[in-house]
Amino acid sequence: MMSRSDRPLRIAFVAYRGNMRCGGQGVYLWFLARELARQGHRVDVWVGPPYPDPMPFAHTVNELLDHQYWGKWFSRDRRALIPEPRRRLLHPLELYELGASYLGFLPEPFAFSCRALRAIATRLRAGERYDVVHDVQTLGWGLLGLRALGLPVVTTVHHPLTVDRRSSFLRDRSLREAVGTMAFYPVGMQSFVARRVDRLFTSSVVSARQIERDFGVAPERIRMVANGVDTDLFRPDAAVARDPHEVLCVGRAGDPNKGVVTLVEAIAVLPPPIRLTLVDDPHPDNPARRRARALGIADRVDVVGRVSVETLVGLYRRAALVAVPSLFEGFGLPAAEAMACGTPVVATAAGALPEVVGTSGGGILVAVDSADALARGIRSLLAQPAARAELGALGRKGVLAAYSWPSVAQRTAEAYAELLEERRGRPASTTTSAPAGQWRATASNASSAR
Repeated sequence: MMSRSDRPLRIAFVAYRGNMRCGGQGVYLWFLARELARQGHRVDVWVGPPYPDPMPFAHTVNELLDHQYWGKWFSRDRRALIPEPRRRLLHPLELYELGASYLGFLPEPFAFSCRALRAIATRLRAGERYDVVHDVQTLGWGLLGLRALGLPVVTTVHHPLTVDRRSSFLRDRSLREAVGTMAFYPVGMQSFVARRVDRLFTSSVVSARQIERDFGVAPERIRMVANGVDTDLFRPDAAVARDPHEVLCVGRAGDPNKGVVTLVEAIAVLPPPIRLTLVDDPHPDNPARRRARALGIADRVDVVGRVSVETLVGLYRRAALVAVPSLFEGFGLPAAEAMACGTPVVATAAGALPEVVGTSGGGILVAVDSADALARGIRSLLAQPAARAELGALGRKGVLAAYSWPSVAQRTAEAYAELLEERRGRPASTTTSAPAGQWRATASNASSAR
């Protein structure tokens, strides 16, 4: 199904990290590119490490170099910080990356955007043409170079980097660490670029308002196209028996924003045999494991590691419910994936979670940052098998309607078409052409509905 554009579009995707296991940006890149290709558009991808899974649907996939010196600096792998061959340090961008990492900055978005600018400019000089450049959360200076070449540039931001910076401040234990947090996140660059690209796409009303407030982006330039779920992969399976005592959580315990430690405290309030399965790094010093040991429930908290997508689907299908205890979410992908699998959700009323759970209808909301509230919500649903089944069916139906990738890709293509019409001097009206102030009106309506 084609968009309102009168011809297939040539889309250049740029993403400084591309693997699905490195975060939501990798998932978003892979599935959106696939769906746009299925709808008849031509997709070329420029991507940094960790690189994505094979993308046979793309016209080309161009893997750009990135040494990620900053990661080696944090892991204190000093030997890996010496590049081989050393003559690479004669290249200004390589020298910048290494020096910035030593000083505690994150150089990755800037360096990648410059490499993408150079690579795409080379392709343009060879006669290639693109209708739009779609950045996935890089927001580096090089994007402005692409725009200066005459290319329309849009970017997707699931939530502004200021949210991650605030979460980092919560982890900091000293003034030195707080200063390091302030230096590490390139908020100034990203907010500057965000205000100057042609469109900014995001996944929820809450994220749109956060971007407007923290990055200073004019609301009329923001489009909410939502995030997507692979509803063919994430789906119920009646052959898989539900464990009536298993609570599943997908989230990093090391990120205070995910609220995982509070969830462990909620499990401690609940009686055995209720237990928690956590998809996270299984390191013995994982904060969830530490808290479980301190509370005497280590045998009721199973940290299973970063699992494959197929294993994750099986975990969703097996669990009685999925808990999403976050302090903020720009979308809340685990909640949407769980509901797509017909699994009910107990989520905090934080960030976009009321939107996602409310739109899909597959769960209940509890107070933020409260172990008692989480425990009450979990206890209530575990005691009502019929209610869980009803919520599971509602959630599956709601995700299919609002968050399937074909729907997200269609809205995205319509937003491209709107921008291209605008650049040709013909104002366009599409389902994504939101008037200024829509975010506040929609959020107010959602609040009233609750």
